[in-house]
Amino acid sequence: MAAPKRGRSASAQSKPGRSLALILIAIVALTGGMFLSGHTTPRLGIDLAGGTSITLKAKADQGSAINKANMDTAVDIMNRRVNGLGVSEAEVQTQGNDNIIVNIPKGTNSKEAQQQVGTTAKLYFRPVLASEPSAATASPSPSASSSGGSSPKPGTSTHPSAGSSSKQKASSGSSASPTSSATSQGRAVTDALKSGSTPSPSTSASGSPKASATPSASASGAAADAAKLQAQYAALNCTKPADRANAGKNVKPGDSTVACGQIRGTWYKYVLGPVAVDGTEVSKAQAVFDTQGASGWQVQMTFTSGGAKKFADVTGTLAKNQSPQNEFAIVLDGDVVSSPFVQNAITGGQAEISGSFTQQEAQSLSNMLSYGALPLSFQEQSVTTVTAALGGEQLHAGLLAGAIGLALVVIYLVVYYRGLSLVAMASLLVSGILTYVIMSLLGPAIGFALNLPAVCGAIVAIGITADSFIVYFERIRDEIREGRSLRPAVERAWPRARRTVLVSDFVSFLAAAVLFIVTVGKVQGFAFTLGLTTVLDVVVVFLFTKPLMTLLARRPFFSNGHKWSGLDPKSLGAKAPLRRTRRPAGPAAGPVDPKEA
Repeated sequence: MAAPKRGRSASAQSKPGRSLALILIAIVALTGGMFLSGHTTPRLGIDLAGGTSITLKAKADQGSAINKANMDTAVDIMNRRVNGLGVSEAEVQTQGNDNIIVNIPKGTNSKEAQQQVGTTAKLYFRPVLASEPSAATASPSPSASSSGGSSPKPGTSTHPSAGSSSKQKASSGSSASPTSSATSQGRAVTDALKSGSTPSPSTSASGSPKASATPSASASGAAADAAKLQAQYAALNCTKPADRANAGKNVKPGDSTVACGQIRGTWYKYVLGPVAVDGTEVSKAQAVFDTQGASGWQVQMTFTSGGAKKFADVTGTLAKNQSPQNEFAIVLDGDVVSSPFVQNAITGGQAEISGSFTQQEAQSLSNMLSYGALPLSFQEQSVTTVTAALGGEQLHAGLLAGAIGLALVVIYLVVYYRGLSLVAMASLLVSGILTYVIMSLLGPAIGFALNLPAVCGAIVAIGITADSFIVYFERIRDEIREGRSLRPAVERAWPRARRTVLVSDFVSFLAAAVLFIVTVGKVQGFAFTLGLTTVLDVVVVFLFTKPLMTLLARRPFFSNGHKWSGLDPKSLGAKAPLRRTRRPAGPAAGPVDPKEA
């Protein structure tokens, strides 16, 4: 019976030209994208290119003590806020007992990041007791307020999701708020405080005093508080930045207060009742663009189950009152963002802050609301520009060390592997090109900034990549020592080398991933670069090194075992070539040697 024909293995039938063409197309496409984007060099971190350094001093004016727990919480929130703008390698760390240092690398929107870290983002929903336009109209510049929060935007309103009934506050020409004299102002405030227009205790914010209009103090104390609030309201001129900064300063959530807000370019002053719903009851906030209406960019908020009930209760209570006591104010860091009025209870647990937001403003507000409020308020002590002179020297030293290490690796490859060193150096070159191009593209894409630890990660990757080549080369040499020729040795060595390379790179990538997750700041740069180069090592070995070896195995210089090829059978101590002998037919045939088989 004729023996079946021996088929070629899948590896032998592979077409290495396709793999080489694929990786070449990828390099050309990525390089073209790099030049088209205009970012031909990686973004550098603050230690290499300089940037902005902000010093913030904590203030215990919100009822929270300045201690290590609160400072660590503030650092964590600030770090998530700033790096929420992108993987910008920003550094946020404490200094002393009450200072926080924020380092923002060059190329990041430092102004926006400065607002992100300095804003407390205390969000409250307070019932409106009285309101009216302030003495004069000021320019609607958001920067006029010095309280550190986001100033109200012209035309801003907060309303429920579709199907609810909450209307935007009217413009100054048709405002339903009173425009009375100082005497009528005082009467409005006094009547409001006595009217019981604030929500019932069941709708008060958790963790804060009950929002009830009936005070627990004596009648004389209540009258004194009302008189004081009346005087503050009468004297408040929201067109003056100093008055806006001091309005409601150091007020507690359970107390009534005065506040300012800008609606469609007109400054309003308010008397607000105790907090009805706390901003911590907001579980999610996101910036979206209203494609169906004329609201433009808006911030959608989703309340927790408890917050949704409180919001429904307070809006149900306010809907029974007359204007302006049927309004509720959304107060962010002491500024009234909007004050819509309600006609009935708003259920569903969702609300929207809409108006004349830009995309950046909406995303900034949603970012602050999503990551939570700071436990402490902070005062900006200094903002300085950091030069990169020292970092440039360190970068020069690091690159010099990397060049020396790379030269030593190349010398070792040439001496020990001879002709095979050309494969290793070509693979290192391809890996280096891919790493550089991808880092350049990641700068504008996700805000990746290359710092000194990231450079160290790239230098360490040289050894990881070279190790993969050495594993494959040694497997090929082992096959040649067994007496096989080069072409079958290349194919037989690949499965075992591939398994070893994958296990080794998986361990390296896992270590980089864990390091990236559990650390912050510069160490994340090292972990990110190490993980990136590890993934690229797998790509290069599979799509470049192995196909290139398959092609070179067909060249006489390597296949004939030239002494400078690094694959000389004599220098490797190879056995005699294995030959397949025909097994004699019949029962008299003896056992066949396993190696010959």
